[in-house]
Amino acid sequence: MTEGFLPITREDMEKQHIKQLDFVYVIGDAYVDHPSFGHAIISRVLQAHGFTVGIIAQPDWKKDDSIAVLGRPRLAFLVSSGNMDSMVNHYYVSKKRRGMDAYTPGGKAGKRPDHAAVVYSNLIRRTFKDVPIILGGIEASLRRLAHYDYWSDSYKRSILLDAGADLISYGMGEKSIVEIAEALDSGLAVKDITFIRGTVYRTQDISSVYDGVMLPSYEECKEEKKFYARSFMKQQENTDPFQGKTLVEAYPNKIFVVQNPPAEPLSMQEMDDVYDLPYMRAPHPSYEKAGGVPAMAEVKFSLISCRGCFGGCSFCALTFHQGRIVQARSHESLLREACWMTGQPDFKGYIHDVGGPTANFRHPACEKQLKSGVCKNRQCLFPTPCKNLDSSHSDYIELLKKLRSISGVRKVFIRSGIRFDYLLQEKDDRFLKEMIQYHVSGLCKVAPEHISDRVLYYMGKPKRQVYDRFVGKYEAYNKKYRLKQFLVPYLMSSHPGADLEDAVMLAEYLRDTGHQPEQVQDFYPTPSTLSTVMYYTGIDPRSGEKVYVPKNPHEKAMQRALMQYRAPENYELVKEALKLVRREDLIGFDKKCLIPPRKIAAFGKKRGKK
Repeated sequence: MTEGFLPITREDMEKQHIKQLDFVYVIGDAYVDHPSFGHAIISRVLQAHGFTVGIIAQPDWKKDDSIAVLGRPRLAFLVSSGNMDSMVNHYYVSKKRRGMDAYTPGGKAGKRPDHAAVVYSNLIRRTFKDVPIILGGIEASLRRLAHYDYWSDSYKRSILLDAGADLISYGMGEKSIVEIAEALDSGLAVKDITFIRGTVYRTQDISSVYDGVMLPSYEECKEEKKFYARSFMKQQENTDPFQGKTLVEAYPNKIFVVQNPPAEPLSMQEMDDVYDLPYMRAPHPSYEKAGGVPAMAEVKFSLISCRGCFGGCSFCALTFHQGRIVQARSHESLLREACWMTGQPDFKGYIHDVGGPTANFRHPACEKQLKSGVCKNRQCLFPTPCKNLDSSHSDYIELLKKLRSISGVRKVFIRSGIRFDYLLQEKDDRFLKEMIQYHVSGLCKVAPEHISDRVLYYMGKPKRQVYDRFVGKYEAYNKKYRLKQFLVPYLMSSHPGADLEDAVMLAEYLRDTGHQPEQVQDFYPTPSTLSTVMYYTGIDPRSGEKVYVPKNPHEKAMQRALMQYRAPENYELVKEALKLVRREDLIGFDKKCLIPPRKIAAFGKKRGKK
């Protein structure tokens, strides 16, 4: 046993004088007691409310007894696949297996199964037939209703049914997990816990569901993709805790999966309470021999200042998991954590990040949101910023100034995503100036994602001219302050709506700006995003209109190649793509051309040998 950590063995339980744990938490990640890890937050929140929790990290799913090492819990098993969806953790978008897992000791791959939440739950059910099972974490949260699964190319049921679990605590879960624990502790049967916000349950009787919205059934969506597109829009319209209604999804044999409205957002005091809990802020010491847990390296000296995002990118699942209402920690809470960092022996004076899903979101988009919720049919920033948007960055600026002034802190970086269209809404450029002068580590990473306005519409991103305006200001201020700090734009190929002509347009943009991306990201269809629904159905759920989806592997290879057109190994793919879209004008020796008529490098080598 290591003092301060939650028990992971029977010996730990004995030393902490625990005969039977209230909850046993089965996780797909290594046990890291740090608030960047969901299992740490949920465990410490339960502990703060008087419940005991033990951790079974990365059990051997091929052995039934691996799930019994801490005995039978008094109240329930909690199950999470980890900080990432296990399939995203395991596979590249090409479906090729990854060789490393940053959430496993030593980075070793293969320590958790595919669809880990389902596998762990079924393992528990075989061993402990009548103990309640509560699913949580991002894998369960984003698969809580029927969804498209990219890796099997199939339409799958709610994870609740495939896992044989009793409840899902979706979203961030701090409020719902305490209510679940107190309900179970009071003696209430898990089948009767149907009233808690932020939960999903199954039933054969929906007579008690008040004012619910009946979604298209699982069978209808499986038969006709247009029904899934409609179902998704209903789901997206009900992710708000103030206006969201109960959703009901019907399955064969008179089974219903019912999603209660989301839990209410945390107040600043509640956020502080969560992040001020007595975390060890380290991986469990038992992992030291394996080299520790790689994922800890970046978060150890980073600060989580907010959660939630009103950015509304189509390919992002944050709306479904954290919601659109931004919640933030107080300056005092963040400063306490920063001061703790300065006392660590391996702290070099650099705070790596101060942010969240979007770093420069530190408050709700407008005053209305905390009183009556977000707009159902209007995004805050897309297609253009809302006139009611509160674009002030003053709170974030003041926070960063305070952090910079702490003794022992040499530099405070911002490495979370910066939403440049929101930044541009600030009339005096105050935050942009501060960021450039004090918070860029030589390279500033931003995510325009594409430069074709048509593709950007499908992505839910601002038009190209907005990014161009940001680039102009960024470069002007760097020149003014005599700094050499470069922009690194994240760009994506093969998103729904993007064809070869769009890819050529993007290649021309890279030519004109001189940017040579070292890595290229293909669109990755992950559960519960608008873009994934487009990918699967070929329909834009917002309008019901058809959308072109690049699925052919060869076309996707050409789109990727165009983004790295200078690479010799991409020559033939680029040439083929240019001919297909009749852009042979880009093959030649002119400075506007992407490639020469032949492989000059290869020709030169042969000539030299001769």
